[in-house]
Amino acid sequence: MPPEAFSRLQTEYLSRLGEIFAAGSPPASADRRFADQAWQGGPYAWGAALYALNAEYLQRMADSVEGDPRSRDRVRFATQQWVDLMSPANFLMTNPEAQQRLLETKGESLWSGIQNMLGDLQKGRISQTDESAFEVGRNVATTAGSVVFQNDLIQIIQYAPSTARVGSRPLLMVPPCINKFYIMDLQPDNSLVAYSVSQGHTVFMVSWRNVQADQSDLTWDDYLERGVIESVRVVREISGQPTVNLLGFCVGGTLAATAAAVLAARGQRWIESLTLLTTLLDFSDPGVLGIFIDEGFVAFKESNIGRGGLMAGRELATTFNFLRPNDLVWNYVVSSYLKGEAPPPFDLLYWNADSTNLPGPMYCWYIRHMYLQNELRIPGRLVCAGAPVDLGAIGVPTYIYGSREDHIVPWRAAYQSTQLMKAPVRFVLGASGHIAGVINPAHRNKRNYWVGDQLPDSADQWFDQAQQMPGSWWPDWRAWLERFRGAEQAAPRSAGAGRFKVIEAAPGSYVKQKA
Repeated sequence: MPPEAFSRLQTEYLSRLGEIFAAGSPPASADRRFADQAWQGGPYAWGAALYALNAEYLQRMADSVEGDPRSRDRVRFATQQWVDLMSPANFLMTNPEAQQRLLETKGESLWSGIQNMLGDLQKGRISQTDESAFEVGRNVATTAGSVVFQNDLIQIIQYAPSTARVGSRPLLMVPPCINKFYIMDLQPDNSLVAYSVSQGHTVFMVSWRNVQADQSDLTWDDYLERGVIESVRVVREISGQPTVNLLGFCVGGTLAATAAAVLAARGQRWIESLTLLTTLLDFSDPGVLGIFIDEGFVAFKESNIGRGGLMAGRELATTFNFLRPNDLVWNYVVSSYLKGEAPPPFDLLYWNADSTNLPGPMYCWYIRHMYLQNELRIPGRLVCAGAPVDLGAIGVPTYIYGSREDHIVPWRAAYQSTQLMKAPVRFVLGASGHIAGVINPAHRNKRNYWVGDQLPDSADQWFDQAQQMPGSWWPDWRAWLERFRGAEQAAPRSAGAGRFKVIEAAPGSYVKQKA
């Protein structure tokens, strides 16, 4: 930091500190961590006010650090982690709510908090929800269907129709392989799967296996060939249709787009339309995750697990939780450990804790060639599954969705995918974040989204001319997908066809495997 900048910040800090003390009482805090009445007076109000002042100036100091962009982002991130950790709400001695709870329960809250902490130490993670309240297949992932194919990496679920007639062309969904597929089928009220079925689509889902040590040598090409491409092949055969509508979510979208490019390079025109939800194809702006990934990190992972080994789901989950530490870490430390409260049941957080392992070779290839070297956007630079990858050669209508508050796939980065596709593209921007923006049921009529017919080079230029629409983006996607459903026909009476018999009921056994 330049000396003059430090001196200026120091002067401003002392001036603000003097103003606070001169006022005789601390200013009211807008921070929800200090919203309870217990924080509104005495030493606790002063503690919250001084914390807010110190946090502001620590962050401003971090913003003033000189250096390359990645180094500055790391300083900001580390500073924010420290600021969030040091909140007076996180410690029993400085949290009046926890102290009141201790007195009211005559010490029971402290005992319960210790038991909660010991239980989490055994799990190796912080509990965010009452996990006993949920069971996959009982009250999450409940849309009726059947597993009609499996290999050592995937199961394919065919969902039962809920309409008398359906479009002839199937819809194949590819979820992220770093999480379980049922984010798209949490409960009937918020299931993108159930919504799609209700619109007359024959829906198939890829369920990735939670790989264990004996599969630790699987590669990115395996996920393409034995995962996405094999799924397209199977769904074509079951449906009797030459093409399918393909949807990918997050890294599932990266896999789906790459697989579509491989098929195009082979001359296999098996894709009718492509939908990408919060997906990175151009990794120029990879969000907060990009802070961690440099040559040193990638080389370290390659030396450890690049030729075999697992990227543990627990490690991935911890990383994602600390991208939003106040919401996903310290909030639960305070409620569970300091106040002794059991976390309430919440389906989304149950899914969030259901970790998935990745094979080391696949993970290392992905972070090197996507996050570090950003090669997917360059036509022909990558050879995947034996074929040169050119996203522009996919050549099918594409629907691209981004979430405005997404910290994992920044919406401007999602927009950059529009510049890589050569066929007609529709870009839609939804409100909220990476998950809540996508899982926004139409019937709730919550939030809003933006649409714009023009696709200029700049995401900000697109936003300036976009029109804001009320409610969920789901009906907009449904209307777009309608023209690719194919001819209407009677809904199939049973799952599978020919050599593809029903193996077991949905959601299948692979999704129930734990990391």
